[in-house]
Amino acid sequence: MDYRKIIIDSIQSNLYDKQVLSELIAAPKDAGMGDFCIPCFKLAKEMRKSPAVIAEELASAVKTGGILEEVKAVAGFVNFRFDKARFAQQVLNDAIQAGENYGKNDEGKGKTVCIDYSSVNIAKPFHMGHLLNTALGGAIYRIYKALGYEVVGINHLGDWGTQFGKLIVAYKRWGDREDIEKRGVRGLVDIYVKFHKEEETCPELSDEARSWFKAIEDGNEEALELFEYFKRITLKEVSRIYDRLHISFDSYAGESFYNDKMQPVLDELSDKGLLETSNGAKVVKFQDDTMPPCLLQRSDGATLYATRDMAAAFYRKKTYDFDKCLYVVAYQQNLHFQQIFKVLEMMGCQWHKDMIHVAHGMVSLESGSMSTRGGNVVFLEDVLNTAVAKAKAVIEEKNPMLEGKELIAEQVGVGAVLFGVLYNSRIKDMVFSFDKVLNFEGETGPYVQYTYARCNSLFEKCGDIGEEIDYSGLDNEECRAIVGLIEKYPEIIKESAKKYEPSVVTRYVVDLSQAFNKFYFEHKVKGEAEGIKNARLLLTKATGQVVASALSLLGIETPQKM
Repeated sequence: MDYRKIIIDSIQSNLYDKQVLSELIAAPKDAGMGDFCIPCFKLAKEMRKSPAVIAEELASAVKTGGILEEVKAVAGFVNFRFDKARFAQQVLNDAIQAGENYGKNDEGKGKTVCIDYSSVNIAKPFHMGHLLNTALGGAIYRIYKALGYEVVGINHLGDWGTQFGKLIVAYKRWGDREDIEKRGVRGLVDIYVKFHKEEETCPELSDEARSWFKAIEDGNEEALELFEYFKRITLKEVSRIYDRLHISFDSYAGESFYNDKMQPVLDELSDKGLLETSNGAKVVKFQDDTMPPCLLQRSDGATLYATRDMAAAFYRKKTYDFDKCLYVVAYQQNLHFQQIFKVLEMMGCQWHKDMIHVAHGMVSLESGSMSTRGGNVVFLEDVLNTAVAKAKAVIEEKNPMLEGKELIAEQVGVGAVLFGVLYNSRIKDMVFSFDKVLNFEGETGPYVQYTYARCNSLFEKCGDIGEEIDYSGLDNEECRAIVGLIEKYPEIIKESAKKYEPSVVTRYVVDLSQAFNKFYFEHKVKGEAEGIKNARLLLTKATGQVVASALSLLGIETPQKM
């Protein structure tokens, strides 16, 4: 049932722009005020009246009746209240009939969204610094999928640059193939760190590294064999971690993929008179001087990140004809993307407006920022393993006879880490702390997962939902709050997609879990009259279903028992 349409249709006046009113309809912050509200503050300037006066006039123009039971103007808001029983019946039936598709729609049908995220570096560790980027991208990917978009997940691998020359030098001098086969990226990191320490007293190593990277560029057989070996070792390891995080990609086209696709971009820029020479380098200058020139080719002919990102943009537009291309990358790269998008605009690419930098904060250690060359990193796999071990310890203490302890510990531990980094706004910096991320109380992943398990436990105690349903059993503050939140879920998914903000979903599912747990402690289910019991079981079923759906958008699984 479209409650917003019911509200708009009830307004018996042509003095208001009903499309504008429809967009203003929201759920009140205080559920006791009603089921929906129209805040009138944005109307005040245009109508040259105070919000309170507009609210009074608007409320007086509403015709109640049927499911719309009451309307009131309060402090600049028009609050709408629906018939409790009919409202609850319709919301819960809609949710349960839709099943796992509740909240999803096809608004994005026929549209394509490319999402560039994670972008791991070959031969470098998958550390905590990659977690926020990877978790955000994965969640945004699933959220857009839920809205019917064709989504292309792209892992723009960091697989080009002089660091590979350094790694070849390090491998040939100090590498042990058997050790690297056994320890994977950790073995590569050790020799990479050693290179930088040795370089301090032996600067000729830098020249040797540049020579080996030139050999890669020139197609030298030994150089390419080692380059591909490092890549294979890295992808094998990160794929294992991606599987644990429930992350997948549709493309692994990285920087090296665009090696032969950059020159046509440079040629087009030159043909259009946009490419200038500055101290031997090739740059694009901006007329308003609000940004420094975009450097696309060094004086020695070497290309840069910007050159490859330009080539990637053209390739993605041609290959996928995207409606949006999102770059989930830390805010440190704000200037980089502003320059890229502006250059595309100057080239006459109308689709530059569809390129969006989804900026996010940085993750640092309590002891400072992470650095691979300095060896100061926290491997993400170690964090996940620690979280899982902690979850298992709690299970052993609280429920040692629980079946499937290993799987549940994995679901809870990994879920706790993911939920922890997705709970706050993406733009906020995060100082990583084991104590905070692995806190299993409060507004956390395990708390929400336990709410889902609690929903399941009620059915074990009470049996299935019978035919007799008395919706008056839901006419209390706790049940009304849950029904209102369940009705709101489809809009939550839309809002999250619009803002590129998974924390909208994360905070919502905490609110829903808290509302359900309050109901659980305040009201009986088992032992109530049959109709009331069944109504509350219906509420429980819909709650569990929406909790599981919301967590799945975040990449988090829901154990049946905990």
